[in-house]
Amino acid sequence: MSHSIDYTANPPMGPSVIPDAPALPTNNPISLPRKSRWPARLDLLQSLSGLLLALFLIAHMAFVSTILISQAAFYNVARFFEGAWLLGRPYPMLVSLVASAILALLMLHAWLAMRKFPAGFRQYRAFIAHKNRLHHGDTSLWWLQLWTGFLLFFLASIHLYDMLSQPELIGPYASADRVWSGGMWPLYLLLLFSVELHGGIGLYRLLVKWGLFGDKTRARLHLARHAFSAFFITLGLLTLLAYIDLGRSHAAQAGERYIPKAAAQTATH
Repeated sequence: MSHSIDYTANPPMGPSVIPDAPALPTNNPISLPRKSRWPARLDLLQSLSGLLLALFLIAHMAFVSTILISQAAFYNVARFFEGAWLLGRPYPMLVSLVASAILALLMLHAWLAMRKFPAGFRQYRAFIAHKNRLHHGDTSLWWLQLWTGFLLFFLASIHLYDMLSQPELIGPYASADRVWSGGMWPLYLLLLFSVELHGGIGLYRLLVKWGLFGDKTRARLHLARHAFSAFFITLGLLTLLAYIDLGRSHAAQAGERYIPKAAAQTATH
């Protein structure tokens, strides 16, 4: 006589068997979440805004350094940007519009760069420890660029606001009076070193970041960066000294506007 065993009530002892997972339907695969493209887009926008600001920096230095040629040369360049050659008479508002656009571009570039700043004291300490332990040249350059950029956000904004609010006061005497009698030369001196160092490092990192040159040419890029900063700092110092010298000699007549010799002779006849 046989006895049947009910394994449902008393399952056998032994290793448990895990049933196979049900097969997923082939017409509904699991898709992984796509990574956002916005960080890359913002990086590209930061690079483009930095490049435009660097190009403006070069053009601006070429403009203000015409005082080294003559007072008349600087006066003529200033009137050129006011559109007198095209519109029949100068419109200082055009200079204000350009200054407003550059100020807006500066604020955009600063906002984009702040995304990568240490967000708190712990991140700051972690980065400093990492930088000191690594002793990597490009990391130190980024740190210098961060601080010069921080200074530029305030120094350049002050300078651009002057250009925006008083564009008619751009000229040999008025600019020299602002530098010397207005006591702005310390700000311009600090601005000069900050902007030239920041711009040189920025152009170098821009070329490295986007792989426009290989690693073998990085040493040459360093030399080009040093040459860029040294040239424009030297040119800027000579230009600032020229404005200081003119401002000192014109201090007794501060506020007087420059009149070209041709215009003065025409007025007397």
